[in-house]
Amino acid sequence: MRVRTRSSAIIGTICLVASLALTTASADEPAAPRQAAQVTLKNVATAQNPTAGAAGPGGKLWIAERPGTVRTLDSKGLGKPVLDISAETTTDGERGLLGIAFDKKFAHFYISFTNLEGTSTVDEFAVRHGRIQPHTRRTVITQTQPYSNHNGGDIKIGPDGYLYIALGDGGSGGDPHGNGQNLDTLLGKLLRIDPRGGKPYAIPPDNPFVDVPNARDEIWAYGLRNPWRFSFDAGTGDLLIGDVGQNDWEEIDWAAAGSKGGENYGWSQMEGTHPFRGGTEPANHVPPIHEYDRTNFGCSVTGGFVYRGKAIAALKGQYVYSDFCDGTIRSLQLENGKVTGTNDLGVNGGEVVSFAQGGKGELYVLAIGGSVFRIDPA
Repeated sequence: MRVRTRSSAIIGTICLVASLALTTASADEPAAPRQAAQVTLKNVATAQNPTAGAAGPGGKLWIAERPGTVRTLDSKGLGKPVLDISAETTTDGERGLLGIAFDKKFAHFYISFTNLEGTSTVDEFAVRHGRIQPHTRRTVITQTQPYSNHNGGDIKIGPDGYLYIALGDGGSGGDPHGNGQNLDTLLGKLLRIDPRGGKPYAIPPDNPFVDVPNARDEIWAYGLRNPWRFSFDAGTGDLLIGDVGQNDWEEIDWAAAGSKGGENYGWSQMEGTHPFRGGTEPANHVPPIHEYDRTNFGCSVTGGFVYRGKAIAALKGQYVYSDFCDGTIRSLQLENGKVTGTNDLGVNGGEVVSFAQGGKGELYVLAIGGSVFRIDPA
């Protein structure tokens, strides 16, 4: 496959819930959802401000802790740190170690963090026999941040094997620099790069803005405010993004597995399906599949995963998510990118900052206070 190498550096980090202030409540609730799955939350470990998780070699779940450590979870709980970059990051604002990911063969491990200057950074390590090889560390991409919030920071290897990186709009409030709709910056975007195809990375030739004047080749989708958590459906390959709102609306965005990219999710002309501060809806706006306001619950959406495990049959195929301020675990019933039902699963994880998907598809809930829960059948 032809790839174009590039040495520009830019990436994303985290929007840490403590300062992610946004919106919630329900809008356009679909009628007649089927009965919610019966679940419980089993506390399987306590971490130090867990922010992300990734299924790793040997069936273990790797957990990222915001101060800069990574530990592995097994039946005995969390082990000693397998990686410690605490001297290289800070936890002011929404900064810290924000995302982790493995490639499909568990041969490379990626971390997303903000460095001591607040720059969003993605580094790569080789993995041998299930262990990180520190001497192989290299920086893949960086992005300077104008403010300490809205860093984004989630990273995932997509079904196509490429690395996807979520970056917020740069912070402050109301997107003062207009980054969300500006294709000449990586801020407010979902990026797609080939980390192994060049030094420091390559651009997939089918990225939507390759060779488009005044647009960055790395961009896959744009118009995002703070895409704190996103995921790919392990069953279909569809993309789902939990994008934190400004004052009124939280949203969940969707793209089909066959998408060619280039989706414009509207920020900062739009907040959900609503014009933001007199904004005009872009002609190519892709509205969220679900939004909620803050009148009933929540203030900062925490995106999750479509459940593909085997333990809870009634939950299969539903998108599980929460809100940092509300903590209730909820799900969306989906059909071809449409929400056909909404469910309150009747359990609360506290200040839910992230979800993690284990190697067998079971889901874990991470609370910023330290609790690591597994979603089990009731």
